[in-house]
Amino acid sequence: MIRSAVTGVILLLFVVAIGTVGYMWIEHYKPIDALYMTVITMATVGFREVAVLSVTGKMFTIILILGSFGIFGYVVTMVTRFVVDGVFTHYFKDNKVKKSIDKLRDHVIVCGFGRNGKQAAISLNELGKNFVIIERNPEILTYLRESTNFLYIEGDATHDEILYLANLENARALIATLPVDADNLFVVLTAKQMNPDMLIISRASEDNSDVKLKRAGATNVIMPDKIGGARMARLVVDPDVVEFLEYVLMEPLKTGVKIVEISCKSLSFCFANKSIRELDIANKTGANIIGLKNGQNNYIINPPADTFLTEEDQLFVLGKTNQIDALRELICSGN
Repeated sequence: MIRSAVTGVILLLFVVAIGTVGYMWIEHYKPIDALYMTVITMATVGFREVAVLSVTGKMFTIILILGSFGIFGYVVTMVTRFVVDGVFTHYFKDNKVKKSIDKLRDHVIVCGFGRNGKQAAISLNELGKNFVIIERNPEILTYLRESTNFLYIEGDATHDEILYLANLENARALIATLPVDADNLFVVLTAKQMNPDMLIISRASEDNSDVKLKRAGATNVIMPDKIGGARMARLVVDPDVVEFLEYVLMEPLKTGVKIVEISCKSLSFCFANKSIRELDIANKTGANIIGLKNGQNNYIINPPADTFLTEEDQLFVLGKTNQIDALRELICSGN
């Protein structure tokens, strides 16, 4: 619609220019008189002529009216639609959103705002993470524009230029939730080429798609149907355990407790090669180490107190925000 309006305005200005030059040449009007005559002729307002027109001038006026009437009506219609449909408001908001996206760093890109994409966006928003949604459905875009404060881009996520507009090069992670596995595969391939170090999470529906997506560069592949079926089975066997874990993981704002990953790369020299017992982390910070990933990518659940920490370890910690912050400070400073 914006392009159509611009085209109409250009045509209108072109006709005004022709009319002005025509009256200056045929009737020898001054430029301002020629412009005035052109405008009142095109607008058909019925004001008196600047001077009595010659026969040639009258023929030129007839041609000008016939030629400009359709264009003038078209431009008026487009302007009316802009006002009624709020296109101007949408245009300025889209530009504001684009400027905000250009300033982002370490954000998350969500490709698709379907059921999975919408839930991912809501969770990211609750966790206070910056993210950008890429969506091409006009109805969903209207919802995003009018009912949310989410950053969004209109377009197809499988196109390189759209990912570029989402500031992919400075993004921390990408979540591909498109309904077609082939589209997700294409997004993963493109994103991995543009930003090799980013974390990529992709949705998959078909049984063999997860292998292909990981080969393409996806860090993790989520299969909603498989996860849903497994959860149903676990709810039959251990319903309270499943609900408890989901409560902790999915409702951190309500519980005040969360599970986070803490790297030991900044481990203080006085902590290096000491056991969890010696560090006395639980008593000093209140946080609890519930898991550990060592340098060989092996997971240790509920690591024993005699487990030694190294700079290659990743800790999985359960605690409140202030407790986790205290643990981070303890690891870095050694105090």
